[in-house]
Amino acid sequence: MKRTYTICLLWCLTTAYSQTNLKKADALFNDYSYADAAKAYEECLQNIKSPSAHTIKNAADSYYYISDSQNALKWYKRLYEIQENNLTDLSYLRYIQTMKAVMDYDDANKITLEYLEKKNDLEEIKRYKYQKQQMDSLTLKKPLYAIKNLDINTDLSDFGASFYNDKIVFSSARDTTHFSNGLYSWNNEPYLNLYVAERNPADNSLFNPTIFLPNIETKYHDATTTFDAKGQTMYYSTNITKKKKLVVDDTKTNNFQIIKGQIVDGKLVNSEKVFFSSEDYSVGQPSLSEDGKWLFFASDMPGGYGETDLYVVQIADDGTMGSPKNLGPKINTMGEDVFPFFCNGILYFSSDGHYGWGNLDIYESKFSGDLKFSTPKNLGAPINSNKDDFAFIINCKNSFGYFSSNRAQGKGNDDIYSFTKRPLVCTQSISGTAFDRKSTLPLKEVLVRAYNSHDEVIAEANTDDLGKYIIKVPCDSIIKMIATKPNYSNDEKTVETTDTYNTEIKDIDFYLSNYNDLVIRDKKGVEKVDVNPIYFDYDKFDITPLAIEELSKVVFLMQKFPKVIIKIESHTDSRGKDQYNLKLSDNRAKATLDYLIKSGIDSSRILSAIGYGESRLINKCSNGVKCTEEEHLINRRSDFIIIAK
Repeated sequence: MKRTYTICLLWCLTTAYSQTNLKKADALFNDYSYADAAKAYEECLQNIKSPSAHTIKNAADSYYYISDSQNALKWYKRLYEIQENNLTDLSYLRYIQTMKAVMDYDDANKITLEYLEKKNDLEEIKRYKYQKQQMDSLTLKKPLYAIKNLDINTDLSDFGASFYNDKIVFSSARDTTHFSNGLYSWNNEPYLNLYVAERNPADNSLFNPTIFLPNIETKYHDATTTFDAKGQTMYYSTNITKKKKLVVDDTKTNNFQIIKGQIVDGKLVNSEKVFFSSEDYSVGQPSLSEDGKWLFFASDMPGGYGETDLYVVQIADDGTMGSPKNLGPKINTMGEDVFPFFCNGILYFSSDGHYGWGNLDIYESKFSGDLKFSTPKNLGAPINSNKDDFAFIINCKNSFGYFSSNRAQGKGNDDIYSFTKRPLVCTQSISGTAFDRKSTLPLKEVLVRAYNSHDEVIAEANTDDLGKYIIKVPCDSIIKMIATKPNYSNDEKTVETTDTYNTEIKDIDFYLSNYNDLVIRDKKGVEKVDVNPIYFDYDKFDITPLAIEELSKVVFLMQKFPKVIIKIESHTDSRGKDQYNLKLSDNRAKATLDYLIKSGIDSSRILSAIGYGESRLINKCSNGVKCTEEEHLINRRSDFIIIAK
């Protein structure tokens, strides 16, 4: 890819020198005539036995800027052999990128780790490991995208598609009638113009390209556009000129600016540069969000993190723009971060500073407001290659779009590719362990089922010998999970998944109670809920805090085993008259019944609630027998007898 279009965003007027001595090679390099500088350095270096590191670096950079990765790698490797630990961060990055560009991935990874360990940047190491893991996982999956090189491409540079109503506007050097204006010395191609093409919705092909808005055409670069949803407001990049002549800064650099205007009757009117344009640095590659409230762009303005950073300005309803804000180190790197595109809350952009396949790769990052972004994810093959891949756009139904690349087998220096995206079935894994509640030991053969909001089973799994399970469920959903095992209580959890593909939610554990651990059997085989005696205060039938603690066990069993039916039997001690005690115990039974019903137990599952007074004492403390208060207390109880399960 021609780096000036996407990275440096600058242009410098030069003359194509023919001299090949070192002084002239340096002059070509300093004037950004990289195509000629590369040739000149190559000839010089063949005749210099011990060239300086500065000369080798210039030769490597010259080839790098014109995307000749093989020759760039030759000289970066030579520079690395000379300087090793003294190599600058940027030279390290370009050395690594050129290795990837020729698909020497093992060496590139080795040098990357060496570089990160030398810097001891823990955050950068963390990002590298995350992105490498994500890249490795992509190679194991079916590609999401199907791509196609378009017939509209020429043998020159064609790139930077943008949506304009039902058409596509793009940048191209195809207009050879501009040869009279001279060639762009960076790459010896004609200058860029803007074109508009018809789009065939059947196959996303482009046809009938024509000059877009002739009244803005200049003899220098006009490139990279963005439009509001109605196609009435336009932003685009162009060289800074005055009276049709280039304006240069103190370093004789001509920078880019962003122009805004309205399209009326096939012309751009009311055009003006955005207020943050400057003759001292470049701003370009504008991209409006679909609601028109955010304008993203690339710039090498002071204060950034690398060679070119991404920025955003907020746009008020009246069109007023806020101050540019750098998107921060989550997005921007020490390298080139360029070509933003924002849609459906996702920022797409190209970078050579994040871990990728080589040179510029296309990434996506979720925007969560207040300039917060998720760690960028590589889009993978076939969108990305070992060459420059950039200028990604996608329709907001997330099904088709376009990107640009200078990969092998293309038609020109940069080509436009169309793509279709298959629907992504986003899933996440939920894992955990099932335990026996009483023993806390793992439980095998527990059936774990996941239900959607319609109570439909969407996934299930059985726990293994270690009590572990793992299931896959849809992203961005509320999932009800129920664990079951014969003769055990169920356990239920609710899990809310995120919208992040292929992540895992861990430690969703279940605790199941064995039915036999919750009941006791008397000598006759009658089953009762295993509770401590439900005690009542003397001469009262109010439910006490101690009674609530025990009744919760009854509620638990009946909730976990929904087929259980019980009857309640309440009793008193022998003190007081028999008839009074009979009525008191009946009140206690009814109070217990009311409590269970208020706790959510269906009344149909409680067959009866009967008081038996002092007729069923469980110790010697009958009428006339002297007993302690503790001995009388034992008889003031309620039993919960299981009659069906």
